[in-house]
Amino acid sequence: MNIMKFLRNSIDRIILHAYVIMENHIHFIASSSDLLNEIRKFKSFTARKSIDWYKQHNKQWILKQLRFNKSTHKTDQDFQFWQEGYHPKLLYDDKILFNKLEYIHNNPVQRGYIDKPEDWRYSSCRNYMKQESVLPVQILDL
Repeated sequence: MNIMKFLRNSIDRIILHAYVIMENHIHFIASSSDLLNEIRKFKSFTARKSIDWYKQHNKQWILKQLRFNKSTHKTDQDFQFWQEGYHPKLLYDDKILFNKLEYIHNNPVQRGYIDKPEDWRYSSCRNYMKQESVLPVQILDL
């Protein structure tokens, strides 16, 4: 679906510090001179690619759910892939930053998918542990 490639290519516009990609949501710590616009681009790209893939592979049950979840006022689209808006939080000190980093990396553990955060392939915990990872990040110095 080229979503990972899109993220890698966005590195020039977004500084990614931490992330976890789960089956139905993502968390990340990032900075950018225009973060709102970059998130909009990311959501648009991933929604379009995902919906196209579901159509191509005849995943009608998913498309039915995405169609059902579309707000009635959204007349310019047939499906709702992402939840409306996003929930940015200013991480204004090292304690809060560290807490968010721990929360992100432990998300798959809390869901019961793995025993150790570094075992989740789609997480920056692997970057912080100096292991092979799927996306580059700028490590936070805490």
